[in-house]
Amino acid sequence: MASRSPGQDDTPTDKSDTASPGREQPRQRVIEAAIGLLTREGRDAVTTRAVADAAGMQPPAIYRLFGDKNGLLDAVAEHGFAAFLATKHVDPDPEDPIEDLRAGWEMATEFGLANPALFTLMYSEPTRADSASFRAGMEILRGRVRRLAAGGWLRVDEELAAQIIHATGRGAVLTWLSLPQDRRDPALLTALREAMVTAVTNERPAVRHPGPAGAARALRAALPDQTNLSVAEQHLLGEWLNRLAVDG
Repeated sequence: MASRSPGQDDTPTDKSDTASPGREQPRQRVIEAAIGLLTREGRDAVTTRAVADAAGMQPPAIYRLFGDKNGLLDAVAEHGFAAFLATKHVDPDPEDPIEDLRAGWEMATEFGLANPALFTLMYSEPTRADSASFRAGMEILRGRVRRLAAGGWLRVDEELAAQIIHATGRGAVLTWLSLPQDRRDPALLTALREAMVTAVTNERPAVRHPGPAGAARALRAALPDQTNLSVAEQHLLGEWLNRLAVDG
């Protein structure tokens, strides 16, 4: 994806050249024009000519800014991931970690339902998982999962839990959007959310009932904050905890 510094696109074919300093920069204006077309008319309407017209530019400017149409779509998807990331609220010490998990899942699905065309574009290509904002969002999710593990709430491995939470939220939105309006039952979203909660969490923290797996996950989640052990000792303890954390 091509990138430029603000004000670098100064060719005479770009009608933004005479814009005042406070006006939107060309790249952002193109992205917003593309999102507008995507939202109103669907992905097929997002052509370089249509986007250029909507942004008040000539088509060659699109190629200079984004390389090609795929580069433009990648930039639009990245904008979507960044907008979604901005909605995420992180509570480092939630009063109820299970309700915090539900709230995070619901926030993700609500964003998708409010931005159907953009959400579908964001998740239409596997390579968009390389997006910096997507990765940052996943790190927030992994942090939420790590807190569940540290409290003894996690039923499965941390990475598997993160994948289940992300997959069910993403799948819920895309399934909902694929249904005709008269078949969209809110009970579907509730059922998927509760299935996710059941799949990744215990009814009670593992420390309150026998069994090494949950306790091992809790200790493993706290291991990175342990400073009294050497690197070698942390590595060895991590291997032992990984074995104990596997449900038999």
